[in-house]
Amino acid sequence: MEVNAKITVKGFVQGVGYRWFADRTARKHQLKGFVENLVNGDVFTEVEGEEMLIKEYINDLKIGPKGAQVKDLVVEWDTARYLFINFKIKA
Repeated sequence: MEVNAKITVKGFVQGVGYRWFADRTARKHQLKGFVENLVNGDVFTEVEGEEMLIKEYINDLKIGPKGAQVKDLVVEWDTARYLFINFKIKA
């Protein structure tokens, strides 16, 4: 079943290639959505796809790229709304 997840990644996650890591990882799991930096230093990603694949994505996000220090992830689940055609990095 396809679902939507809004994920906020907290910690030292900007300036370490975290958005590019999230992009590669989302594509690996065939997810659609986006990732962006937030002004408070967090990273936000919204994805849609199979629930199991999103859970695998979340597990990867907990580790992050080399240099990142993920302290917490906040996940908000919802039904899929089919808003995305691919995955992209927002500025």
